[in-house]
Amino acid sequence: MKKRQWLKALAVLGAFILLLATGGCGRQRVMGQKEIRIFLSLNEMDTFRQTLVDAAAAKAAEMGVYLHVEDAHGSIEEQVEQLKRAAAEEYDVILCSAVSTDTAVQLKMSAEQIPIVFFNSCPDDKYLEAGKYVYVGSDEQVAGQFQAEYVLGQMSGQQEINVVLIKGPRYHSATTGRTSGVKNTLEASGKKVNYIFEDSANWDTEQARELFALFLRTGNSADCVICNNDAMALGVLEAGRAAGMDFSKVQVLGVDATEDGCMAIENGEMAFTVYQSGKGQGEAAVEMAVRLAGGGDTKDMEGISEDGKYVWVEFEKVDGGNVSQYRH
Repeated sequence: MKKRQWLKALAVLGAFILLLATGGCGRQRVMGQKEIRIFLSLNEMDTFRQTLVDAAAAKAAEMGVYLHVEDAHGSIEEQVEQLKRAAAEEYDVILCSAVSTDTAVQLKMSAEQIPIVFFNSCPDDKYLEAGKYVYVGSDEQVAGQFQAEYVLGQMSGQQEINVVLIKGPRYHSATTGRTSGVKNTLEASGKKVNYIFEDSANWDTEQARELFALFLRTGNSADCVICNNDAMALGVLEAGRAAGMDFSKVQVLGVDATEDGCMAIENGEMAFTVYQSGKGQGEAAVEMAVRLAGGGDTKDMEGISEDGKYVWVEFEKVDGGNVSQYRH
């Protein structure tokens, strides 16, 4: 009997050692004592955010931390309840893509004293605090600037440009940043810029298709259609295709360099997009979360701003000349 008990104990010990060797080493490297638990609240899933979440999950696994993901489905109320639950369950840090940046104070209160890494949707600067409430993302104005610079390069011989602008949700920081980047750059060129149609399609392909079909019925002529993301640019292409539009004469631009967006560039329909690294943002968000949860220094983190409130992941220009590099 004693021999069997000893053999059983030895087997259990061996299994425990194997567990430490295969799954526990990352956790020991991160905290030294306990597993870090991260709660991720997503405003609403789409193609780009799926890339971001997948990268965050892979990074969490690599670093040996626990990541729990929930989708708020565009509901402010649901997101607030998620953060309250994260606080009640004593998560170490929260990753939050805010449904509305206007709710930043409410979200911080719901999280109680848990640090928050905001991503994808940036609250006002006054709601951020180095070492506690940080934003990870890309400088949205740069994306709009890149779009406008491409248009100006293609239409350098024109003194007047007719622009259709299809925007994201009115409350989203990316909408504000990308739109202002477009307008500021175009208007600084000295050319006459006419915004002949401007509306929100909420990042949605079908809504953008309907809006652009509506524009086409006005009979007005556009030189370019600048969209705040690729999904909406694809909707514009669908409507234009149905109307027999010649895309060599009307530049259609997006942001995100999604797989479908890149294919549209290769097919000669979409002219330009801006690569926003969902992978880079997801990885950086988790790295920042781990540093905050562990009380670590964030000053040496790649992309960190001087004030410690932001981690910037750079945008990249994508057109027919380099699009093959961005195909997944």
